Amino acid sequence: MKENSAKYFSNRSCQYFPCHKAVNAEDFNCLFCYCPLYALGDRCGGNYSYTDKGIKDCTNCGIPHGGDGYEHVMAHIRDVIQTARRPD
Repeated sequence: MKENSAKYFSNRSCQYFPCHKAVNAEDFNCLFCYCPLYALGDRCGGNYSYTDKGIKDCTNCGIPHGGDGYEHVMAHIRDVIQTARRPD
């Protein structure tokens, strides 16, 4: 098991732990409980799908919660910031 840090946090007392079954519970990173890349839509790089109603479904994605999740999110965070910028 990893130690909690700025890059890794595990909340085993959460009622939903682990919320994504694709990631080993021993290594599950809860740091990005709500994925900051969700707003990128099809540019997030994760294993997502869309429901019949057009809602992005990340149930099968374990990227933010896996071993390299922090690095993956940080590699795309500028895209999130750019998406949220006010138009000139």
